[in-house]
Amino acid sequence: MNPTRRTVLLAGTAAALLPPLPAFAAPKADAAATPPYASYWYPDSLPSGTPGTGITWRSLKSWTAAGDTDLAFNAASVPLAPRFTPTPANTTARSGQARIQSLVSFGPTSGNPSQGAATADYYALTHWAYVDELVFWGGSSGEGLVLAPNAPIVDAAHRHGVPVLGNIFLPPTAYGGQLQWTRDLVQKDSAGHYPLAAQLVAVAAAYGFDGWFVNAETSGGNTALGTDMLGFVKELKSLAAAKGQRVTWYDAMTVNGTVSWQGALNSQNQAFFQAADDMFVDFRWSAGTLASSGQKADQLGRSRYELWAGVDVESNGSGTSVNWDAMVPTSKAHIASIGFYRPEWTRNHLPASRTPADFHAADDRFWTGRSLDPSQPDATDPWRAPAVSVADRSTVSGVPFASTFNTGHGLRWYEDGAVVSDTPWNHLGLQDRLPSRRWVVRTEGQRPAVSFDFADAWRGGSSVLVDGELDEPAVLDVYATRLAIGVDTVVELTHRTDVGGVNVELAVATAEPSAAGATPPYTYLPVNSVNGRRGAAVKSVNGWQTVTVPLTGLSGTVHAIGVRLTATDGPVTWRLGGLAVRDSVATPAAPSAFRISGASGGDLRFTWNPAPGDVRHYTLHRLLADGSRRFLGGTCQHAYFVEGLQAEQGEQAARFELRAVGELYTSSDPVTVTHPW
Repeated sequence: MNPTRRTVLLAGTAAALLPPLPAFAAPKADAAATPPYASYWYPDSLPSGTPGTGITWRSLKSWTAAGDTDLAFNAASVPLAPRFTPTPANTTARSGQARIQSLVSFGPTSGNPSQGAATADYYALTHWAYVDELVFWGGSSGEGLVLAPNAPIVDAAHRHGVPVLGNIFLPPTAYGGQLQWTRDLVQKDSAGHYPLAAQLVAVAAAYGFDGWFVNAETSGGNTALGTDMLGFVKELKSLAAAKGQRVTWYDAMTVNGTVSWQGALNSQNQAFFQAADDMFVDFRWSAGTLASSGQKADQLGRSRYELWAGVDVESNGSGTSVNWDAMVPTSKAHIASIGFYRPEWTRNHLPASRTPADFHAADDRFWTGRSLDPSQPDATDPWRAPAVSVADRSTVSGVPFASTFNTGHGLRWYEDGAVVSDTPWNHLGLQDRLPSRRWVVRTEGQRPAVSFDFADAWRGGSSVLVDGELDEPAVLDVYATRLAIGVDTVVELTHRTDVGGVNVELAVATAEPSAAGATPPYTYLPVNSVNGRRGAAVKSVNGWQTVTVPLTGLSGTVHAIGVRLTATDGPVTWRLGGLAVRDSVATPAAPSAFRISGASGGDLRFTWNPAPGDVRHYTLHRLLADGSRRFLGGTCQHAYFVEGLQAEQGEQAARFELRAVGELYTSSDPVTVTHPW
C-alpha cells in the first residue's frame, strides 16, 4: 500500500491433509515458561541498534524447524476444508465471478499471542463464507518484515475452507524501509537459486498455512533488482505449488525495480502477475483501468478474478465510498475481484468500551448489508456488502457435524450451559463452523432480531438469540449443507426459551431451492411438545433442552437445516445453543505424555502427544479441592501456555486435566499432571 494511504502499523490449493509437523525443540521440564508469540523475521540482515522492549529480531535465513522452540504453539492443525456453493440466497449474488481477499491486521507484529488471550475484545472474523483468501497483514521496520499467521486464525479459516497467507512487507522508505532488506530477500546462492524462497515454503509447511503475500514497496531499486525479484517470485511459486501453497503479488514494484503503484494490470507489473497466483491491484484503480486489466488478464489466458481490486476500508469501513459498478456491476458480468484492506475497522472504530455484540453488529453490517438479511438486500444501501454480490460457500459436507455457535471469543466459558470460567477470552481456533448466511429469516410477519449473543451459551462463549414478537411463524435458515442421510441419521437441537412460549420445529430440506433467493423445500419435524404435538426425545440440563430428532422418512442428502418458530405466547426470546447431525456417537481417545515442559512460578507451558483418531480440539481444566473444574483454555495444538496461576488456599500442588474433544463435543477420559507450588 502506498504511503499516502497507510497508517503506520504498531506493531492454493486445498490439501486433504496437512503435512506432518517436523520435530520441535521442547523445553526441558525445568525450563522457564515464556509466553509464545506469533513469529516474525527480517529476511537476513538485522537493523542496527537494539530492538525495543518486547521485540526480538530474528533472521529468516537462519530459521530451522528443529530450533523453533515455539513451533508446537504456532503450528496450525486443521486441514483446509473443501467448500461448495449452495443456491445463492438472493438473485444478485453470483458464483464463479468476483471473489474476496481480506488483508487483516489481527494484532501487533511483536507481542501477538500465539493462542489467544484473556480478553473478548478481538477481531473474531465469522463471515468466512464470502472470503477466498486471507492475508495476515502486518510488519514494521523496527520489528520484522516477514510474518507467519498465528495458529488459531489458520485453524478457523481452514475450518471454513479459506486459505491463509503470511505477509512479506518491504516498507516504503518513509516508514523505515531499507533497500538492503529487499536485496536480502532476493539473494541467490552459487547455483543461482533463491534460498529464501525455499525457506518461506518450509516455514509455511511447518506452520500449516497456505503461502505468501509479497509486498515490495521500498523504493530505490533498478532493473537488476527487478529482474532478481521476478526470478525470486517465480521460484517461490514453483516451490510453493509443489507443497499446495500459493503466492499473491502486490502491485507496487515494477519490472524495472522501481516502486510505482499502477492501479492496473499492465506492462509494468504483468510479469509479476504471470509469475504469481494472483495480484492485489493498488487503490489507484479506476473503472477504465479495471476494465483494461480484466481484458489483459483474459488475453494472458488468466482469470480476471485473480485480480483483487483494492478497497481501503481502514478509516471508514462500511461508510467508504466505492465505485462498485467498476468491480461488481449488477447488470453485467463482474469486472474483477475485491481486495479489502483492513476490514477489522468493524472492531477498531468502536469505542474502547465495545462489547463482542457491538463488534458483531458492525461486522454483520459490513458483510451482509443494511438489511442484515442476505435474502433481502437493501437496494438503496450505498454500501454494496459482499452478500449482495458474492455467493456464500459452506464446508458442512460430512457427518458427523456439530456446532455450538461459538464465535471464538466470549465473556465467559460455558460447558453444558454452566459457567466453568468467568474470564473473558479469545481463541479463534475454537470457533465453530458457523452459518454462512446471517441471518435469513422467512416470515409474513414482523422480522425478529437474530444475532450471536454472549450473555449465555450452551458451550463455548455464545449462542444464537432470536428476539421478537413472532406475530407470524418465522423460519430461520441455519446451515447450507451436503449431508448424506443414513438409516440412523438424527439431528440434535439444543435450545432454550427465555421469554414467552414458542413451538419449535426442525426444518430439513433434501433438495436445493427452485431458484436463487427461493426458500429451501423444507420438511418440518416437531422438536418440542406444544399444543398437543408430540416431540422427540428430550434431555434437559441447566435449563437447556437437547432434542434428538430422527430423520425418519427422509432420504438422500440434507441441503439445508433451519428452524421454524411459532409463538404461543409472545413476544419471544429464544436461544439456539447447539446443533448436531450424526449417525452414531463416538468418544475420542485420550492424549498421552501430558507434561509441564516449562514453569516460571504460575506461568506454565503444557505439552502432550496428540490423541489418535479425529480430534476437534483439546481442553485444559484445573481441578479444584472441592472437586469442581475450572476451564483454563482450549487449543487445536499439542501445547498450551497458561500464565498467572496462583495456589489456592492450602494447596500444595495444582492439578490439571487435559481432554481431547471430538466433532460432537464428546470428551475423552482426562489425563492429568500436577504442579507443586
